[in-house]
Amino acid sequence: MSKSLKFALCLLLSGAASAASASEKTFGLGRPALPEEIRTWDVDVRPDGQGLPPGTGSVAAGETLFLERCAACHGEFGEGAGRWPPLAGGFGSLTSESPDKTVGSYWPYLSTVYDYIYRTMPFGDAQSLTPNETYGLVAYLLHMNDVVPKDFELSDKNFASIRLPNEKAFYPDDRPETEKQFWNREPCMKDCKVDVKITGRARVLDVTPETEAKAGHVD
Repeated sequence: MSKSLKFALCLLLSGAASAASASEKTFGLGRPALPEEIRTWDVDVRPDGQGLPPGTGSVAAGETLFLERCAACHGEFGEGAGRWPPLAGGFGSLTSESPDKTVGSYWPYLSTVYDYIYRTMPFGDAQSLTPNETYGLVAYLLHMNDVVPKDFELSDKNFASIRLPNEKAFYPDDRPETEKQFWNREPCMKDCKVDVKITGRARVLDVTPETEAKAGHVD
């Protein structure tokens, strides 16, 4: 081994040792976060209920709060106001040309409802709701979507037992298996399909030509 190569190797090993040593040191800045500080941002809720804070809220309490703080945008019965989204109804509309994606017709898990409300609502005053108020609002939304009766009371104890109507329509991404035949190391890049047909139209965006375009040109 030449002297220059040995010298370069020594520099490399020395630099690696210095980097490893520096990574083990601290800069004397900050301190470990306290449990109460962590709780201020650790508010996410999982579908199995993990992360839910202790609390309870009734449909009746949620209705009163909904009318005060939510109805201006979402309508008194969750039907939506103006361009604000509806929260109730829409059953059986997902296969139509104008699907109505509400808590009852589309959302898969109740934890998403609680998490979204607690984290981001009301609009313009996010994270102003207490856990009990959030439980009440979620209970009222469940009632408006015919999931629970009017006298129902939601809590962290019975939360995980509630199932939304469209939960079973959601499933893990199965493309690694169902589309495996399309995967190969040398994909086709030219003249891959002889007959090209329009099988669907982006109706809302209005981007699919209504008439057949000239060869090689699309208006």
